[in-house]
Amino acid sequence: MRREISNKLLLVLLILTVAACKPKKYLVKSTVAPVPVATNKKEENLMQLKSKDVSFNTLAIKSKAILDFAGSKNGVTMNIRMERDKRIWVSITAIIGIEVARALITPDSIKVRNNLQSTYLKKPFDYAYRYTSRNVNFKMLQAIFAGNTIPDFMTELSDIDQQNAAWVIKGENGTLAFRVLFNNLLKVQENNLNDLSSGQALKVAYGTYQQVNDGLFPSTISINSMAGAKKVNIEMDYQKVDRNVQLDFPFSVPKNYELVN
Repeated sequence: MRREISNKLLLVLLILTVAACKPKKYLVKSTVAPVPVATNKKEENLMQLKSKDVSFNTLAIKSKAILDFAGSKNGVTMNIRMERDKRIWVSITAIIGIEVARALITPDSIKVRNNLQSTYLKKPFDYAYRYTSRNVNFKMLQAIFAGNTIPDFMTELSDIDQQNAAWVIKGENGTLAFRVLFNNLLKVQENNLNDLSSGQALKVAYGTYQQVNDGLFPSTISINSMAGAKKVNIEMDYQKVDRNVQLDFPFSVPKNYELVN
């Protein structure tokens, strides 16, 4: 059973390639009225939406999560640490308190350690393309965890409009078709990504947002991924978010661990 769970968690880490006192958590409802579209001012509208992104040098997230692989569900704790544009560190702990997997993702590489099988994986970032679109990159993953807009989508090549009083941005980036829906707080409510050539799809939906210091961070995230016959659903509940604190990103491999391809 542990071996089966560990293998599934490794798949999650590949697909997602998405010290201070605990701040008080305030849930924020979408009550702010949207700003009307300004005709012929697409750049200003895009800048307005991007202005709601939360800037950070480092970000630490503790989340309770339910991982669902084709109907097989497991409850885990996910600790995510990010250094902006440089690295994302993920530790997954089973409900019994044992760390089953750890990953370190950079713009160039993916490293995953399987603690239950004493194995590890070391690959260039493009290894993730076995499970995701080739248009997925490090900054996209970083933005998804932070609840920010995805940089590649926020350009004047995209279409921007309002539907049912909500902002919508859509377009294509290479073979990747995307549609981004915003809530009335002008924060991302839903990312929909579909690779037109491979049939891979990713949907990221955000529930309520929480006020952490002067920024709005997700409170809950639902991630649904499909790559061929591989289907993964992840429900994340952010328990704690710390911004711009000193962080460590430990990733070492014991000598007895076997390198796998």
